Amino acid sequence: MLLNGIFRVIGCVLILAAIFVVAKKSFQSASTTAVQGVRKTPLNKKLVAILGLLGILSIVFSLSFTIIPTGYTGVRVTFGQVEERTLDNGFNFQIPLIQDIVLVNNKQQDIKFTDNAISSETSERNTVIFQGITVTYQINPEKSAWIYANVTNYEAGLVSESLVASAIKTTSKTLSPNDCTNRSIIEPKAKENIQKSLDEKYGQNVVYVNKVVISDATFDSEYDAKIAKKQQAQIDYETQQIENKKNIEKAEADAAVMKTNAQAKADAKVIEAKAEADANKAISDSIDENVLRNKYYDKWDGELPNTIVGSDAMTSIMIDAGANKESGDSNANGASTKPNTTSTTDNGSTETTSGAGQEEESGN
Repeated sequence: MLLNGIFRVIGCVLILAAIFVVAKKSFQSASTTAVQGVRKTPLNKKLVAILGLLGILSIVFSLSFTIIPTGYTGVRVTFGQVEERTLDNGFNFQIPLIQDIVLVNNKQQDIKFTDNAISSETSERNTVIFQGITVTYQINPEKSAWIYANVTNYEAGLVSESLVASAIKTTSKTLSPNDCTNRSIIEPKAKENIQKSLDEKYGQNVVYVNKVVISDATFDSEYDAKIAKKQQAQIDYETQQIENKKNIEKAEADAAVMKTNAQAKADAKVIEAKAEADANKAISDSIDENVLRNKYYDKWDGELPNTIVGSDAMTSIMIDAGANKESGDSNANGASTKPNTTSTTDNGSTETTSGAGQEEESGN
């Protein structure tokens, strides 16, 4: 567009220069008519013609092309008829005064709805108000000619406020109150529904919705109080869960410590028992018959046992400790006494003989 303007300016300057030359010559001719004998300078018609022709050609050339910048496509219109083929970026010719090339913006564009709020409902029939809605959209370059030919005032009305409001209402009615205020949930769903509405209106792949921003979603004061209580309850629950987890982890840690300590004590007892067993084995290995006999004599109090056990019960000898004592007393008086003796005869009967009787029998 800048280059077209430059050529138009050049053309106008050349035409004005030709007019200036003609005017100047006419003024000089009028001045010299009153003076007799002054020779008139002829008009340089060739110069005037060249200047005028160059000026006209420059203006016509400025009308014969259009430069389409990046991010735009061109739509050629001939006598009001829109061509279906879309023109690409760069230099494009057109027939002056017959054809015109219209630029269509294919960049991302924002349309904002800030004046009017959108009133809707949640899935739980709670009234919610949406404000500060911005829709970012983009026209498919291949559909630029179709958009220009079929959409009235496409620059302002391609994505209408009514279409956006309807899509957002449809979205909110499928969401819970919490999700309606969660931008990460409602904005993608609103974008999906707006895209669906545009596809139904214009067809597939004509307009792309890139992003939807909802700045504010509010409920009435009573519901806000309910939401606040619910959120606080959720926070309390999560806090309690964290506390419970800490307690469980502490209990598990304490149990692990107790288990480790118990295992250590058990290992210590095993080591102690093993050491004691090794010590007893060493002592047992060091004791022989002579050592046991010496220990027996060290502990004996000088009194004979009441019973001397033989090879079997029949040959056992019963000794009366009291008789031993009386015998000692008799010996002290000069009398000889012997203890009673129980023996077994050959026929298996038991015979008891006193010491005194034996002595008398010996005397006989």
